[in-house]
Amino acid sequence: MQNLNLDFSKFLAIDTEQMTWAGSPAEGVERKPLARENKESGHATSIVRYQAGAKFKRHLHPLGEEIFVLSGVFSDENGDYGSGSYIRNPEGTGHAPFSQKGCEIFVKLHQFAAEDKAHFVKEIAKQQWQNGPDDQLFLPLHQYEDEQVLLIKCSAGSEVVIPEHKGGEEILLLSGKLKDEQSVYSEKTWLRRPYNTVLTAETDSLIWLKLGHFTGR
Repeated sequence: MQNLNLDFSKFLAIDTEQMTWAGSPAEGVERKPLARENKESGHATSIVRYQAGAKFKRHLHPLGEEIFVLSGVFSDENGDYGSGSYIRNPEGTGHAPFSQKGCEIFVKLHQFAAEDKAHFVKEIAKQQWQNGPDDQLFLPLHQYEDEQVLLIKCSAGSEVVIPEHKGGEEILLLSGKLKDEQSVYSEKTWLRRPYNTVLTAETDSLIWLKLGHFTGR
């Protein structure tokens, strides 16, 4: 599968729960490709599932690897990362990932700015949320130049207040339900929005959000 959803000027909405799992080079590791440059290299955004005991051979991270653990426990030789962990592995790093009991993760590959060398793990349960408008809560995860990564909690019926930015928006709806003038989006929907339009929470919702990273892509 090559050149999948790489036109960043186009709006995309994919209900990942309706996708079927595809195989990978590692036994017991399956994925749902959302955007992909080449079959096994280059720019890629995917939902990945490790069956219990599955492992991937050691590999490096050209232009970085960004992971959010959706469920279960994802592991590598450096530690164990439970649900709600946010991991950044910049260029020059590598690991041999596995999961003893199984997990599901959201993964972005080959998408770091070349100078962005931040290497860290954040456990969401240990972070301090910030108050925003309309009882909205923000949890910044990372920022480099125009690029921002954060979580937003918003209440049913409220407009999602997205920080000012340039360069487009990417959303993974972790829980809840959102709507805009085009449709209603359910849990685990992945949205890519080149232009900022009004987005409203139909129910209490938790959103993974990335901003400002389409410029020059």
